[in-house]
Amino acid sequence: MEALVKSFSDINIQDVAIVGGKNASMGEMMKHLTPQGINIPDGFATTSFAYWTFLDFNNLWEPLEELMRGLDRRQFNNLKDTGAAARKLILQAEIPDFIKKAIKDEYSRLCTNGPAPVAVRSSATAEDMPYASFAGQHESFLNVKGEDLVVETVLRCYSSLYTDRAIKYREDNGIEHKKVALCACIQKMVQSDLACSGVAFTLEPESGFRDLVLISGTWGLGENIVQGSIEPDEYYVFKPTLQEGKQAIIQKKLGSKQLTMKYADDSGDIVNVRTPDALQHQLVLTDAEVLQLAGNAILIERHYKCPMDIEWAKDGLDGKLYIVQARPETVHSRKTGHEEFEYRLKEKGHALLQGQAIGNMVVTGMARVLNSPAEGDKLKEGEIIVTRTTSPDWDPLLKKAGAIITDSGGRTSHAAIVAREQHVPAIVGCGNATKVIRTGMVITVSCCQGKEGFVYEGAVPYEKIKVDFSNIKRPAKVKPMLIMSDPGQAFKLSGYPAEGVGLLRMEFIITHTIGIHPMALVRYPALKDDMAKKQIGELTADYDDKKRFFIERLSQGIATIAAAFYPREVIVRMSDFKTNEYAALLGGKEFEPEEENPMLGFRGASRYYHPAYKEAFGLECAAIRTVRDDMGLTNVKVMIPFCRTVAEGSKVLSVMDEYGLRRGENGLEVYVMAEIPSNVLLAEKFAAIFDGFSIGSNDLTQLTLGIDRDSSLVSGLFNEEDQAVESLLSEVIKRAIKCKRPVGLCGQAPSDLPAFTAFLVRNGISSISFNPDALLKGIGNIVEAENIVKRDQPGKQLVKDGY
Repeated sequence: MEALVKSFSDINIQDVAIVGGKNASMGEMMKHLTPQGINIPDGFATTSFAYWTFLDFNNLWEPLEELMRGLDRRQFNNLKDTGAAARKLILQAEIPDFIKKAIKDEYSRLCTNGPAPVAVRSSATAEDMPYASFAGQHESFLNVKGEDLVVETVLRCYSSLYTDRAIKYREDNGIEHKKVALCACIQKMVQSDLACSGVAFTLEPESGFRDLVLISGTWGLGENIVQGSIEPDEYYVFKPTLQEGKQAIIQKKLGSKQLTMKYADDSGDIVNVRTPDALQHQLVLTDAEVLQLAGNAILIERHYKCPMDIEWAKDGLDGKLYIVQARPETVHSRKTGHEEFEYRLKEKGHALLQGQAIGNMVVTGMARVLNSPAEGDKLKEGEIIVTRTTSPDWDPLLKKAGAIITDSGGRTSHAAIVAREQHVPAIVGCGNATKVIRTGMVITVSCCQGKEGFVYEGAVPYEKIKVDFSNIKRPAKVKPMLIMSDPGQAFKLSGYPAEGVGLLRMEFIITHTIGIHPMALVRYPALKDDMAKKQIGELTADYDDKKRFFIERLSQGIATIAAAFYPREVIVRMSDFKTNEYAALLGGKEFEPEEENPMLGFRGASRYYHPAYKEAFGLECAAIRTVRDDMGLTNVKVMIPFCRTVAEGSKVLSVMDEYGLRRGENGLEVYVMAEIPSNVLLAEKFAAIFDGFSIGSNDLTQLTLGIDRDSSLVSGLFNEEDQAVESLLSEVIKRAIKCKRPVGLCGQAPSDLPAFTAFLVRNGISSISFNPDALLKGIGNIVEAENIVKRDQPGKQLVKDGY
């Protein structure tokens, strides 16, 4: 007789047909990954033979088949009734005594010190299919205690093979119902109700970026993450530098975690209670625990040889971290080729809401506010679902919906996973979508603007652009680079055919993720503006040292972009706000003078050693040092803007040294912007103290022609192709090459003006940086220009190290 139950220690990944995917994975990890230090809770499986025997014993084959034959496979109008009837058939059946005995005996073996709580999860035999995740399709039951209750719960697992969502999922994926067996996974409970739990992906789930582990966590049971009922903490860990032993957490996001799921009592009932304020403001994991989980995730991915979707839990009694489930990621792991589609809004719309973007699409449609999936019959094809929260029960509706918007939830909730799998855009965690949006409103859901998604009023025009990098011709010498500022776009853009980031504008990160003048954080106790002090205090409530707020936020933003392009170079320009722009930051007016022409005033290098800003520059240096030295992202280079004199450049380098950011140490290179005529005329002297040049063509044109580029009255005279400007450009490139220093240019002109690109290539430019939407056109202009140089100057060889 075949086995009715199997211990995890007797199972491996080849046993999916015998014990289902979840069980096979647990046995595989128990056997191969426990010796590597990963904690796996012990358990056992009921087998497919036990399930088939159960059907035989109760004569259920024909009744279930008859129900499935009667399923409306076009509109699925009778799905609800069909599923309910199938589940009733199973729940009214009886598990044979010999199967009960086998389950009880194995449960007794598992519980050496008397009845212990276990998790009873469903494990289907079709879960090895690479195109189907089966996440949340069947039921799981937690804190089940006692042999009779375990047997009863196994029966409930059997019935969950016919949940509405599971039936629809099998129909969508062409899986025959009668060929799938339901096995139960009985596993020792990890007491995460007394600690925390969550999920982890071994890639970035929106872009598919492979060098990242994303960990989400919440207090108590992880069901709140799966159901999307809370906003969890999130941690991004960079794999390459983690494996070098660095502090590789490149991002930490504190979630509100407003609810904690716990057990009400020994009955196994679960309650959701409000999380105390102190815990809402506390991260659920220490840095050491984050790194341990990320290390476990990498070992699991390496063993399975594919990206993984992992569930973890921390036991509140023994304090250990456990892996309780692992399955292959099913969206990006099955993508092939380099073809992508980009969505771009043609106009700015009136934003009603914003939340976390799932996917990168844009959809316009009619809103349909739904309180539960039971109201799904109201949903019309293409309408946008707006609801409070999401759960696996929404799955059958997602293929019919144009998009989904929720009040709560995070990017690792079950619905977010299924939305990606079914290519339905979603915006989760909007807060009050169900109050702002009404059924019948026309809205536009935009997920194409990075990690933040926006819901716009009305139909906002957009375009869908096919992008295929597979056959793009690369330049022979000139490096095409990107101009970037938004970390939310980093992982998507990392797949573009650029050789790095030629200009990372720090200002975007300061404005959007910090929003506070750095000197207001340095001098926080002595701030005179009471209103600003109160607001800053609220924003930085979790930081006793207000300066750490700036350093952490800035370092994480820079690190995200640096990790996305690692090991390609990322050149970070130190802050280059003008005084009026600094003054607009919270608390800024107290520290900024009023200037008649801020464009030519207290900006760039002049600020970094001046007493009015020097300590704030120290925070910028600390952020760069954190990224390079602690996180290990040594591909980051630093660039100094608007450096008027060589003496000023030396002062800045001296201040950087004072703040622990020394040129040459740990391979640090420091570039200077070439945007003032003095930078060109004294290029050799600047080259003696800096490692490279980046031409700022806008300021260089402005200062060469004496044009205020912000003035509409004279803007028509602004021209990078003016002979005077091109003379200076040619001169600085020539002098940089003579000094064996790389020289690049950042700007729009090389993508818009092929002749200007040809001019730069002819003169020997090292790199040209483009905005992302201009990159492909810019690369084409570079390749064409290099071909012209080859044709016109056949003796001149194009090589990477120069002409």
